[in-house]
Amino acid sequence: MNIGIVCYPTYGGSGVVATELGQLMAERGHTVHIISYHLPVRLQSGLRRGITFHPVEVVSYPLFKFPPYTLALAAKIIEVIQKYGLEIIHVHYTVPHTMAAYLALKALGDYPAKIITTLHGTDVNLVGMDSSYRSITRFGLEISHGVTAVSRYLAEITRQEFQFFQPIRVIHNFVNPNIFMKTENQVGRKKYAPCGERIITHISNFRMIKRIPDVLEAFQLIQQQMPAVLLMVGDGPQAPTAQKLACEMGLASRVHFLKFVNSVQKILNITDILLLPSENESFGLAALEAMSCQVPVVAYRVGGLPEVVEDGRSGFLVDKGDIEAMARFALLILENEKLGHKLGERGRFLAMSRFSAQSKAAEYEQYYQQVMQE
Repeated sequence: MNIGIVCYPTYGGSGVVATELGQLMAERGHTVHIISYHLPVRLQSGLRRGITFHPVEVVSYPLFKFPPYTLALAAKIIEVIQKYGLEIIHVHYTVPHTMAAYLALKALGDYPAKIITTLHGTDVNLVGMDSSYRSITRFGLEISHGVTAVSRYLAEITRQEFQFFQPIRVIHNFVNPNIFMKTENQVGRKKYAPCGERIITHISNFRMIKRIPDVLEAFQLIQQQMPAVLLMVGDGPQAPTAQKLACEMGLASRVHFLKFVNSVQKILNITDILLLPSENESFGLAALEAMSCQVPVVAYRVGGLPEVVEDGRSGFLVDKGDIEAMARFALLILENEKLGHKLGERGRFLAMSRFSAQSKAAEYEQYYQQVMQE
């Protein structure tokens, strides 16, 4: 198949899953075209055979108050279709990606490619709930030839909130257990924890929904009980605020902000616990990648996270906003090596048995074929 994948290039789960899926499809013999405004994070180490990246260039004119990204994206999709003849346009995020794909097909006289929209969360339960975007989000769902969601939770929310009763295929996010696996990284540990401190990690796109202050407050409680450092991995709008808050809390010397990390698994391999206190998570890819590296997860019990983290078996889930409970369970793991090992082993088993990249790639491949035949 000739597949176009439209995504955001950032650290968020949608961009990571989209590009990882593209690489898996290329490995399975398909031709893949990644379309985005910047080379996605997970492709910056190099493009594999069978993958072509097509940058979207947005030109600003004085007439436009905001750059017309949707139109620029549609124009790029048209260009790729005309040159390569796409059969599937797999878009990640309804607004604006589904609409751009729809415009492209209409501009080409109803070109017979199929649009598959994958819902990742904030495109539906945040952007889509805004009254300014609600109707266009629903329209984007309706004009898609196929719709998938990354969790049962997200599929159900979409049905309820948008009264959308067409089939939604649930295909969970995935991890490559051959890449995300436990290996020794003593050099990394000594770099960030030279005196043997325990290493706590948070990985996200640093948006409001990630509740970054909760990470810092939980860490403050942890480091009051034992020597520890915090690695804040990723970048986003809340990163400057988080750095300022860390200074105000007197944590600046113990918190390391790592904006650009090409190898997340190397960070996870020096991590003792992953903290994920999100307001909501449609899935929680960071949690899955941590589990695959045998890192216990302590997170809020929200959204699709209970579909990923088994409470008490691969980590702990606490009520949203209960920072003291988050710190308490983190300390329980850190103080009990046997418990941490047990949680890590179970997390690895779940990652391999339920969320392996190859099994999910096969599900997407089968779904592509199904949609093309309809």
